[in-house]
Amino acid sequence: MSGFNGLGMGLGSLSRLSKAKTRSISAENFDGGKGRGGMATEGTGAEAARDLGQGWKVSPSVMLKSNTSFTIANIEGPGVIQHIWMTTFPAHWRDLIIQMFWDDEDHPSVEVPFGDFFCNGWNERCHVNSIPISVNPAGGMNAYWEMPFRKSANMKVVNLSDQEFPLYYQVDYSLTDIPEDVGYFHAQWNRSNPLAYKEVHTIVDGIMGHGHYVGTYLAWQVNSNQWWGEGEIKFYMDGDEDFPTICGTGTEDYFGGAWNFEQPKGEYGQYSTAFLGMPQVIKPDGLYRANQRFGMYRWHIMDPIRFEEDLRVTIQALGWRSGGRYLPLQDDISSVAYWYQTEPHGDFPTLPNKDALEII
Repeated sequence: MSGFNGLGMGLGSLSRLSKAKTRSISAENFDGGKGRGGMATEGTGAEAARDLGQGWKVSPSVMLKSNTSFTIANIEGPGVIQHIWMTTFPAHWRDLIIQMFWDDEDHPSVEVPFGDFFCNGWNERCHVNSIPISVNPAGGMNAYWEMPFRKSANMKVVNLSDQEFPLYYQVDYSLTDIPEDVGYFHAQWNRSNPLAYKEVHTIVDGIMGHGHYVGTYLAWQVNSNQWWGEGEIKFYMDGDEDFPTICGTGTEDYFGGAWNFEQPKGEYGQYSTAFLGMPQVIKPDGLYRANQRFGMYRWHIMDPIRFEEDLRVTIQALGWRSGGRYLPLQDDISSVAYWYQTEPHGDFPTLPNKDALEII
């Protein structure tokens, strides 16, 4: 294919025409076939559509059976996923694992709990207004990360719970040529609960290959009083050992804030912008909710962290103690790292079991 291929969409390329073929997968069209949308005769909406019949929202969702895996999309390439929309009940956002496999690989390039992938790591809805992730009332999860593939794309959700519940979804993609210099999308989840004393939280380790890091999401529970965000984020790349090439100045600084995220009235200021934000602040309620919790994202879209061989990313948890001294914290920190790279990728750590994933 010559000319524009339909990748890299934005206002600057919106007027350019291409030969890319637009397709969409949902519970009304499981394989994205041309002219095959809305043909379902059975599904979760069949009872409601009984007087109207085929073509009237017969299959808007699927029921995810307990302790099983469901294949959302299985696409033959070359092509690119350009938008994903999903929704389900918040109580199951940590029970549901999103997996993505590119080009018939055996191990997923994306393996992240549902809520965390969409910057909602606490099983409580918060709105996100950024370029790659948008979360809207009431729990509409959208991802605009460009996800190219050359041979195939396989997307699954794994239900780790003992309950059956519905999932609504739509995967919008294009069939088109993929240039040689285009990398594969990856995302990995990690948790320290609690973080060991004087240890750092590892956001990601073991990235091997050529690529660039494009984003961080943190779900952070503070297990002590006073300010908690003095810690530095560090990027160790291409052979760095004891000291990193990139070292931040503080947690709130990395997420684009300053001075403890504090508002004039002594409250945390929530914000959600194109490239960074802290859209979620959960406060103690005076009864069973005892800890403050925060959700923060930082997208390296305009400033990707490029690496040639390897990458490791860590963040410190630092507060204050008497005498103006730092206090290493032992908080509950979950993270998602997002990046692009050549394949093959390094093996991901095995996700913990349902109990270790649980939010308590």
